[in-house]
Amino acid sequence: MIAHKNAGLINIDKDCDAAIAKAKKLYLEGAVFIYPTDTIYGLGANPFNEDAVERIYEIKKREREKTYIMLINSIENLLKYVEVKSENHLDFLLSIWPNPVSVVLNLNFKTQELLKSKTAAFRIPNHRFCLKLLTALQMPLISTSVNKSGQAPLNELSIFENEYSSQVSAIFYTEKKSFVNSSTLIDLSESVPKLIRQGKMKFVDLLEKYK
Repeated sequence: MIAHKNAGLINIDKDCDAAIAKAKKLYLEGAVFIYPTDTIYGLGANPFNEDAVERIYEIKKREREKTYIMLINSIENLLKYVEVKSENHLDFLLSIWPNPVSVVLNLNFKTQELLKSKTAAFRIPNHRFCLKLLTALQMPLISTSVNKSGQAPLNELSIFENEYSSQVSAIFYTEKKSFVNSSTLIDLSESVPKLIRQGKMKFVDLLEKYK
């Protein structure tokens, strides 16, 4: 497990490339960090690193059977991890991303074995820092709200510093306006899309893209 005292604060607006290099290093080391997304701030880590995943469960005090949303940079990369049921589903994903819409998909056998789950939620985020980081990683990145399980998501830098700086390895932040809505969550593991959670984008509008 990564040892740290207090997390460093890293402004992604001042030197985005340096911030991405730091985040990539932490990811590969199995660390947990806070970072901005196209929805709310998230706790990030390598989903294939068991120690890092366990650390997030501890921070959030969350039940182990609950999985996390993962960010990824492209459909091409996504297809390394999932089995998309049809061309129709693939076209739907292409039509809705990048956007604050997370979609539950069936994992392929190899990824099922690694994550010990048959399905997982993915999103291609509409966020410059996230996409640049994900492109550098070429792997999925956990994105889960910064909060204790059952409580409202947190989105204030001062709270991150006070409550989480001793629990994460870094806090990446932006001085630009932060978002307050979670992603819309859709289940696409069966034949038609089903709404799990209404978020920033309206499900009825997304369904118009499904043919």
